[in-house]
Amino acid sequence: MTTPATPAGPAVLLRTAAELEALPRPAGARRAVVMTMGALHEGHAALVRTAREVAGPHGQVVVTVFVNPLQFGEAADLDRYPRTLDADLAVAAAAGADAVFAPSVEEVYPGGDPQVRITAGPMAERLEGASRPGHFDGMLTVVAKLLHLTRPDEAFYGQKDAQQLALIRRMVRDLNFGVEITAAPTVRDADGLALSSRNRFLSAEERSTALALSRALFAARDRLAALHALRERATAEPVAPGRAAGLDALGETRAAADAQALAQAGPVRTAAVVRDAARTVLAEAAGAQVPLVLDYLALVDPADFTELPDDRDEGGAILAVAARVGATRLIDNIPLNLGASS
Repeated sequence: MTTPATPAGPAVLLRTAAELEALPRPAGARRAVVMTMGALHEGHAALVRTAREVAGPHGQVVVTVFVNPLQFGEAADLDRYPRTLDADLAVAAAAGADAVFAPSVEEVYPGGDPQVRITAGPMAERLEGASRPGHFDGMLTVVAKLLHLTRPDEAFYGQKDAQQLALIRRMVRDLNFGVEITAAPTVRDADGLALSSRNRFLSAEERSTALALSRALFAARDRLAALHALRERATAEPVAPGRAAGLDALGETRAAADAQALAQAGPVRTAAVVRDAARTVLAEAAGAQVPLVLDYLALVDPADFTELPDDRDEGGAILAVAARVGATRLIDNIPLNLGASS
């Protein structure tokens, strides 16, 4: 667990690339960067604290705050996005940031939208990319620019935006960016809802429905853990095919059911079981007074976000979900290991 930083003073506010370039960089120290679109919450603060811990007391932590117009499909969504720079400065400083780089759109894109952009490739056509065409091209373009401007040794991103994280890692690898990309776990409220700047738009009833996203993910995780435990028992205690029938004849119903489950543990389609556990929770929420409208539920390969087949029973996976509750669209995900107990 990271320890909250105690900054020496307020974070320096930088508004231009020239001011950022002039920011003194301690010799031999690491610079860590946390990129945000502002409206900072505890999830962002946790990222900054992690960056502070990694950079060390003599390192430097820079937080970027920039609402990137290239990744918004509709002008209304861009206009609706909250801008809270004064509060963001306070959150960043309290979490241990040395500087906040908050440029204007004109500073980042002088002369208008850039003619040359990063193309995200096939991964950007899936899930979030299918729902928001062009979003990931715009995201990678601004991340590339901000990496060049801030020149960090290490950049930190949240696991909540898992597809974004995977694409940034791919860009850094494919285009030889000299920076280390580090992920931090999703931060959740006490009720399980993943922290997001969009949560502020939820009414009390909408928030109650929205909790189905995390409940679905946790149900899938718990079902997977139970399946792993069952398989471990099946390996340790092989069950003869006739044992269940024999126990049933003796009236040992619970023992018979357990024996039958052990006997059948091997051929279970793990990926299908995981998906079904989550779908059950989401289907119930679809019938709530304020319904959850599912966009997608997907169990994907973390490397390229392709769907995993139902019979996949080993390796890493990400279970991702997106849905609308009222006018608010929410996403969430959870990493899973299909071949070992979580």
